Amino acid sequence: MSGDIFLLRGDDELVEMRESPYEAEDVLQSLIAKFPSLLAGDQHAGDTPRRWLLVGREAALPDEEDAAGRWSVDHLFLDQDAVPTLVEVKRSSDTRIRREVVGQMLDYAANGVVYWPLEQLREFFARRCEHDGLDPLSVVAEVAGSDVDVEEFWGRAGDNLRAGKVRMVFVSDEIPRELARVVEFLNGQMNPAEVIAIEIKQYLGADGMKTLVPRVIGQTAEVEARKGRRMSGEGRQWDEQSLFADLMEKRGEDETRVARELYEWMLARGWIPTFGRGKQDGSWVPVFAANGREHYPIALYSYGRIEVQFQHLKARAPFDDEETRLELLRCVNEIPGVSFGREVITKRPSIQLSLLASNPVALEQLKRTIEWVEDEASRAA
Repeated sequence: MSGDIFLLRGDDELVEMRESPYEAEDVLQSLIAKFPSLLAGDQHAGDTPRRWLLVGREAALPDEEDAAGRWSVDHLFLDQDAVPTLVEVKRSSDTRIRREVVGQMLDYAANGVVYWPLEQLREFFARRCEHDGLDPLSVVAEVAGSDVDVEEFWGRAGDNLRAGKVRMVFVSDEIPRELARVVEFLNGQMNPAEVIAIEIKQYLGADGMKTLVPRVIGQTAEVEARKGRRMSGEGRQWDEQSLFADLMEKRGEDETRVARELYEWMLARGWIPTFGRGKQDGSWVPVFAANGREHYPIALYSYGRIEVQFQHLKARAPFDDEETRLELLRCVNEIPGVSFGREVITKRPSIQLSLLASNPVALEQLKRTIEWVEDEASRAA
């Protein structure tokens, strides 16, 4: 117990709140599901507070392909960057909070990144929205942002899962020292995975008032610096070297090779390379200047996707013409394995680098599409 807290009502009434255990584990689980902000998104590493999308409770998790669920995770969330977040809740009175829960969580994460199909995650979310009477598109937009393409968001969730970019969260009313030490050690060793603990203490007042106080444990400045994250401040400025190093770490040799080939091919054609300032993911946006206008039809991200930037192209001639963007869409859809609908011509649909790496014809068709963009931009008055 860490003592009591006091609330001041007006100028002359002090309300004493006594720390109190939760009546049952399910009480704390239900509070987290109803109020995800208890996961203390403002205390996580980085300068942007985490927002939480509840995918589902008691999410079934298999231990082999196409198998039924062997385990169930207390909560499965996605944050606004589509990072899968596994939450396991235990009361401090449960002796498993000290050691057993760690092995349990590692089982979840190790098998989830291999055997959890993205379609199943979407099904969890659809069932949850149907049960709660929510509109799935509105719920995603509230967390990820109204300008984010929903299909792209879910695609990125799948990419993060396969890359092992997951967050493991232990929640309790009191985090024992043994667990805190293990969490800090694991968080320092794992990358891109993250391991943290969140202590959510409950305080009760004599008049029935209740106060909940969350605190994140395991994110020391030393650990975050070693993992290349910033505890505060702006995102990092990426360049060619850091982008491809990050891509190699997250996606491997084949996808890095095909990205490098595309990068050097476009540089040889006179495209100007620009790089983003993402906090965790690098990006490269090639720019083509023609007739006093700059065009940037694609963006490559180090989490393994290339966006086709219809949303940005539509602001500049000749791509402000809908028919021209539809012709671009036809070119893109000639890439083997790509089939976007008409609705994407105002959005930023993405193509997996793994698709280009597995089929040389796909990369060549992407190059032909970029050549078409060059020709159209050069002809525009």
